[in-house]
Amino acid sequence: MFNQSTLFLIILLLLGYFGKNQAIIITVYILLGLQILRLDDKLFPMIQAKGMSIGVTIITLSVMIPIATGEIGFKELLESVKTYYGWIALGAGMFVAIVARGGLDLLANDPHLTTALVMGTILAVVFLQGVAVGPLIGAGIAYMVMRIVDFFIAL
Repeated sequence: MFNQSTLFLIILLLLGYFGKNQAIIITVYILLGLQILRLDDKLFPMIQAKGMSIGVTIITLSVMIPIATGEIGFKELLESVKTYYGWIALGAGMFVAIVARGGLDLLANDPHLTTALVMGTILAVVFLQGVAVGPLIGAGIAYMVMRIVDFFIAL
C-alpha cells in the first residue's frame, strides 16, 4: 500500500494544505481513498482516460448555466460585442480553444512531458492560487511553441 506514489500524494496533500488549495486536497483524498479501498486498478485507468473530457464538460456546463437560467441572452451577447473588451474576450476564448486542441494530443502522446506539465500546474495551483485547468492549456501552449520551434529549425 505505501509506495512511492502514496508518498508523492501525501506530499501533494501537504502542499495543498499549506497552500490552502481545496481542489488539491480533495483530489488527493479521493485518490488515496481509491487506493485504500483497492479500487485504483479498476478506476484509475477509466478516470485517466475520460477525466479530462468529463472535466471540460463540467466546466462548460458551469459556464452555460447563466444561459440556461436566462441571466444571459441574445441582448447581453450583442451588448458584449459592442465594446473592444468584448471582442478581446471573444478572440481570447477562440485562441485558447484552438491552443488547447493541440494540448490534448500532447498529453495523450508524450507522458514525460505530461509529468512536467502536471507538476507545473500543481505548483501554480498550490503556490500561486492558480486553477487546475493548466495541464490542458499548458500542453496546448507547449505544443504550439514546439511547432514554432520545429518550423524555424527546419528553415
